[in-house]
Amino acid sequence: MAELIRMPKMSDTMTEGVIAEWHKKVGDTVKSGDVLAEVETDKATMDLEAYDEGTLLYIGVEKGQAVPIDGVIAVIGQQGEDFQALLNGNTGGSAEVKPTTAPPADGPAPAAADTTQVNTAMRDAEVVSAAPAANAGNATVIRMPKMSDTMTEGTIVAWHKKEGDTVKSGDVLAEVETDKATMDLEAYEEGTLLYVGVKEGEAVAVDAVIAVVGEKGANFKVLLDGGAGGNGSAAPAPASASAPGAANETAGNATAEQNPQADAPANAATDLSYAGGNENGHEANGRLKASPLAKAIADQKGIDLKQVQGTGPEGRIVKADVESFSPQTAPQAKPAAPTQPPAPAQPAPATPAPQPAQAAPGIPPVQPAPVTTGDYEDVPLTQMRKTIARRLSESLFTAPHFYLTMEITMDKAMALRGQVNAVAPAKISFNDFVIKAAALALKQHPNVNASWLGDKIRKYNYVNIGVAVAVDEGLLVPVVRNADQKTLSTIAGEVKEMAGKAKEKKLQPKDWEGSTFSISNLGMFGIDQFTAIINPPDACILAVGAIKQSVVFEGETPKPVNIMKVTLSCDHRVVDGATGAAFLQTFKGFLEDPMKMLV
Repeated sequence: MAELIRMPKMSDTMTEGVIAEWHKKVGDTVKSGDVLAEVETDKATMDLEAYDEGTLLYIGVEKGQAVPIDGVIAVIGQQGEDFQALLNGNTGGSAEVKPTTAPPADGPAPAAADTTQVNTAMRDAEVVSAAPAANAGNATVIRMPKMSDTMTEGTIVAWHKKEGDTVKSGDVLAEVETDKATMDLEAYEEGTLLYVGVKEGEAVAVDAVIAVVGEKGANFKVLLDGGAGGNGSAAPAPASASAPGAANETAGNATAEQNPQADAPANAATDLSYAGGNENGHEANGRLKASPLAKAIADQKGIDLKQVQGTGPEGRIVKADVESFSPQTAPQAKPAAPTQPPAPAQPAPATPAPQPAQAAPGIPPVQPAPVTTGDYEDVPLTQMRKTIARRLSESLFTAPHFYLTMEITMDKAMALRGQVNAVAPAKISFNDFVIKAAALALKQHPNVNASWLGDKIRKYNYVNIGVAVAVDEGLLVPVVRNADQKTLSTIAGEVKEMAGKAKEKKLQPKDWEGSTFSISNLGMFGIDQFTAIINPPDACILAVGAIKQSVVFEGETPKPVNIMKVTLSCDHRVVDGATGAAFLQTFKGFLEDPMKMLV
C-alpha cells in the first residue's frame, strides 16, 4: 500500500527543513536505504533515506522550499497505485503542498484539486521527534527522537514524570543518553502522562514508542493497538469507517506500518494493549518486515532474515533480533522442524547419561574437566561506544585510507609559545598552534577541506576543525568553527571549554556537528607517531605525536632540535597523494615559522 513520507526532525532544535536536492523523481524505483533527498536543517545538510520500497508516486515539495516538521513531502507505493485516497484521508491539520509532477491517470482533475490540503499531524518512520506520533482522539504517542545525525537508539537515563502526572508543553519528560551526550526530552503536547513504555536504563530505537500523553481517562490502548495491530486491524476497518475517529485510527495503523525502527514496548509481555505481531516479520503479501538497520546488519553477517524471529510490532525484525540470532535457533523459529528425525539423536546422550547416576554413595560423581579460563567481565556497550564502533568501522572499510607522515621542527613554535603565554588571556598549548596552522593551511588547500558525498565532492568555503577529546566512555569531537579567523587565545579558550563539557557529557549537537577536518593529538601521552581513522564525512584527519629532542647535522656539526611527527590520513576518493603532501608542506611552514600565523 502507498505510504506517506514526511519531513523528519533531524535535530532537537529543528522546526522545518529545506529540500536542498531531490535524488529521486516521480516514477523512480525506491529501495530501503536509498537517499530520497538532501534536507537542509538548522545544523547541517543531511540525507533523507527511504524506509519503504516501491515507486516514488508523488513529490509534494519543490527543491528550495521549506517544509515544517511532519509535513508531507512525498508518497511511495506500487506503480499505478491510487494514493489520492491516502492524501484525502488525512485529518488533524493541513499544509498546502504543490505536486511537482502530476501522477498519470490517477483520477479526474477536480479530485486532484482537493488533495492540495494535506495533513501534517500523522507521523511515520521518517519522523524522529518527541512530537505526537499518531493521534487517537485525545491521546498522542511520544516516540524516541533522533537527537543527533548519528543516533540510532537512545537509553532512558531517568524519567522526570511518572504515569498520572500532568504534562505541559516544554516540560522535561525524561533524560536520554545518546551516542554523544545525555539530553533532555521535552514534551510537545499537554495533558496527562497516561503510559510509560520504557523503563529506566533500557535502550530504545529511534522512533520507537516510549510514552503516551493525553486527557485523563483516554482510551490510549486503542491507540497502541492501532500502532501494533497492522494488518490485523484490516477486518474491522470498514465497520469503523463511518465513525468520527476512523480517520485517526487509520492514521495510527499507517503510522505503525511506516515505523521499521520501532520496537515493542518494554512491558509488551504483560500489557494487553500491545497486540503482538506476525511471526518472522512476514506480511500476508509476502513482504519481509525488517528495519533498515536490521537488514544492513544481516547483510554484513550473511544472515537470512527469513530465519530470524521478529520481536518488534507486527513481528517486525529489529536490530536486537539480528544481533542475538544464531543458526541453532533457526529450527525453533520455523515450523518445518519435523524433517529432523529425533531417533538418532536420543541414543547418543542415553549411553553416557546413566554413568554419573551410578556413582557409589558418599563418592562425589566424576565431573568433566573444567575449561581453563581466567576471570573476565562483560561490560555493556554505551550508546557512545556503539556509535564509535559503527562509524569508524564504516569509515575504515568504505573509505580507502592512505597515510602521509612528516617531521616538523618545533623550536621556533616553542619559543613563540613562551612569549605568547606571557601576555595571552588563556594559556596556549601546542595543540592550539596545530589547530591554527591546520586551519590556515586548509584555506590554501580547499581540496583537502572537503567531503565525499557519494555522487559528488563537497568543498567547503569555511574551516571547522574537529578536535578529538578523550572521555571515559570513548571519544568526542567538538568543533572549533571558523578556526582560521580566530586568535590562538580564542581557540585555546574554546577547546578548553568544550573539552570540559565533553567530559561532563554536556555537549549539545551544535558543538559536534559540521566539522570539515579533524585533529587527534596523542602527543601529551608520549606517543611519537600514530595513524588515525578518518571521522566521516571529513576527507582527512591529522594525527599529532609528541615533541621529541633529536639531532640534525649542519654540515659536520651536530645540532639538537625538537621534532614533532604528524601523520595525515586521507580518503583517496577525495584527496590524492600530491594534494595531501602539498597541504602538509604548507602546514609545516606555519609551524616552523609560526610568526606568519600572527600577522
